[in-house]
Amino acid sequence: MLLDKLLDYVTIHSEPFATCLLSSGWRLRLPGPPGVMFHFVMQGNGILRGPEGEEYPLERFYLAVVPSGVRHALECGIDVRSERIIDAPPTGEGVVRLVAGTQVSAELRVACGAVNVTYGDSLGLFHRLREIIVADLSGYPQVRLAFEGILAEQGGATEGSATLTKALMTQCIVYLLRYLSEQSDGRLPWLPGLEDPNLSRAVDAIFEHPEAPHTVDSLADEAIMSRSVFAERFRETFGSTPISFLHDIRLRKAAEQLRHNGSTSIEQVAHRVGFNSRSHFSRAFKDHFGVSPAAFREGLESH
Repeated sequence: MLLDKLLDYVTIHSEPFATCLLSSGWRLRLPGPPGVMFHFVMQGNGILRGPEGEEYPLERFYLAVVPSGVRHALECGIDVRSERIIDAPPTGEGVVRLVAGTQVSAELRVACGAVNVTYGDSLGLFHRLREIIVADLSGYPQVRLAFEGILAEQGGATEGSATLTKALMTQCIVYLLRYLSEQSDGRLPWLPGLEDPNLSRAVDAIFEHPEAPHTVDSLADEAIMSRSVFAERFRETFGSTPISFLHDIRLRKAAEQLRHNGSTSIEQVAHRVGFNSRSHFSRAFKDHFGVSPAAFREGLESH
């Protein structure tokens, strides 16, 4: 599937999570996050209240995704009369506890953290999200185990914790996307585009043969669309032009080959991913990754 191929190339970064603990009758007001915020309900039920007072019911194993900059609050219980206001994202080592009420009487326990998921320089999986999404992931027990693992790794960070956290968060995102793809509404803006079989053919051609002399016209033919319709639909889905996307794929494929094929020359890698000259490839690679192909390979060998 196309989504599987995209997920092979995403970069996932999550800030240290906080555990939000609310007693019945309490509200925890949270600032608008600089990036997308995940709230996963580990225990209890409550309400996520949006910036205009809109209510989103939360139950155990629900995942709420809050867009960048959206102020919101968590509430526990029917008669909410007390509140705690958090003015800025928490800082500190390990998992921070944000308590509204008392920790002993907390009925609602939520894992909260900022998550950034990007595909190259073009597609941010949640960048164009404008409304709060709440997904019922109770049918995926793996998600609960993954969040428990994330909290455990971040609570006692040791060697390899960052790698494990990324793997666990990737698992959570896959189940979230699986859930959203089954819904008739509430999807991410670009998700329906990945389900367009015509558009998928063009993107698949880029993944399978990045070295081919693709053009907007040839990719539009692959998608059985006019050039203008294809270019517009591609930009709507991926947030970039087809050629920029192709350029990104070529460089990422090149990095993969440099990482795993130590006996292959840099010139051979360049030709395999569609660059006609080593010098052009080296300049493009350094612009994208910040180091030359040779330095990239040397850095891998030194570890």
